[in-house]
Amino acid sequence: MDADKIIDKLYESCGASLEELEFLIDGRNEETAQKLFALARSRALEHYGNKIYVRGLVEISSFCKNDCLYCGIRRSNVNAQRYRLTKDEILECCREGWALGFRTFVLQGGEDAYYTDDIMTGIIAAIRASYPDCAITLSLGEKSRETYQRYYDAGANRYLLRHETATPEHYAKLHPKELSLANRMECLQNLKEIGYQVGCGFMVGSPYQTTADLARDLLFIKSFAPQMVGIGPFIPHHDTPFAHEPAGTAELTLFLLTIVRLMNPKVLLPATTALGTIEGDGRERGILAGCNVVMPNLSPQSVRKKYMLYDNKLSSGEEAAEARAALERRVEAIGYRVVTDRGDYKG
Repeated sequence: MDADKIIDKLYESCGASLEELEFLIDGRNEETAQKLFALARSRALEHYGNKIYVRGLVEISSFCKNDCLYCGIRRSNVNAQRYRLTKDEILECCREGWALGFRTFVLQGGEDAYYTDDIMTGIIAAIRASYPDCAITLSLGEKSRETYQRYYDAGANRYLLRHETATPEHYAKLHPKELSLANRMECLQNLKEIGYQVGCGFMVGSPYQTTADLARDLLFIKSFAPQMVGIGPFIPHHDTPFAHEPAGTAELTLFLLTIVRLMNPKVLLPATTALGTIEGDGRERGILAGCNVVMPNLSPQSVRKKYMLYDNKLSSGEEAAEARAALERRVEAIGYRVVTDRGDYKG
């Protein structure tokens, strides 16, 4: 196989086979990476210009009923600091975010039974009533189709649900027995059918992950055709079974981001907090690899360090909403601009 021919195929037809993707990943080098970076930037500029969209992230709860082996807020972590935001606290975060120019709010949290359908739809409806022109994104895990429908009817537009891995055997090694890839995929399909703009994604360098797993992830994303894709490096948390596993790398994450952009040219692609955690200039490098979204933190200062999914997670500094001006300067320094815009998918 020829790496240049595979890259040209990705750019021209947005596709590649499992074998071609494995070959490209395993044989990657600085030359192929730089070629991919240039093509991914070109594709993102073609569809979105040099605009970088900001989403205001509100981490509403660190309680979670699940026990995923990689996650710092897993239910069996007795050292996790637990909190929940009230409806009023969430609305205050949105008020502050709106004043700062945010037009998308992302409500993210563990799978917390406290937020019943009635409570959650009340929160969504209140945000929608206060900010009729905003986009409301949810990232609250696996729910029933009926619950997703209620959220949508209350005013939610988008839903982020990482598939984590498209390989069932790998999924089983990362999650407790009560969770299944089949149910995760059913949730994603339900969200799409209801009418959400849907996001999926995976961790790079998670324990037991193979090159074939990564290639299957890329092919799943291509076939599912989400509006958003979130990928970032696996970073271990000291209070989980994977505490001593090696972290994923920024190098491989950036390489895969370029392929995601080329296979899904119009996708909304965040430069994630995990990427910024593992590399100081991770966000900028992500943008230069084809990303066009960043998600500063709007959560109250008092809880930011409690939503600790992995060790050393950024919770203050330039990923925080109040450092918007500093973020804008860093983005402008590489030739892009942060915009006040909902940043909808251009399908």
